Amino acid sequence: MTMKNTHNITDRFTGSVIFTAEIQVEDDVRKWLGAATAVAIAAKADLRGADLRGGADLRGADLRGANLRDAALSCADLRDADLRDADLRDTDLGDADLRGANLRGADLSHADLSDTDLRGADLSDTDLSHADLSHADLSDADLSGADLSGADLSHADLSDADLSGADLSGADQ
Repeated sequence: MTMKNTHNITDRFTGSVIFTAEIQVEDDVRKWLGAATAVAIAAKADLRGADLRGGADLRGADLRGANLRDAALSCADLRDADLRDADLRDTDLGDADLRGANLRGADLSHADLSDTDLRGADLSDTDLSHADLSHADLSDADLSGADLSGADLSHADLSDADLSGADLSGADQ
């Protein structure tokens, strides 16, 4: 891991110290992560309301149980990220890439997932109530036991998705 131009800053991040830096992670595949994001995630920081728009590269990130409520993650690359039990209520994930992500048990109620790529994602037992999933690609996704009540599923691709036990009451299809 290489860090450049570090500036120590503290914020409301639950006792975590965040660094502004460029971090390079090598792990078979090179990844460039936004520094504050990478360090905050490693420190299990509270990222409520964080603005990570514009293509943050969080491929394969371990975000289990993270608090990302009201965060802006539009266009983020979250392929294969582990977001189990994360709080993503009211989060903007429009146009994000969540292919193969593990969102099991996450709270995505009222989240914006419009035009999001969720192919092959694990959304089992996830709260997607009142979420905007319009134009989302949910093909091959596991939505078993998910709460999709009141969700906007207009023009969403649900081909080969597992919807067993899912609550679709009031969902706009």
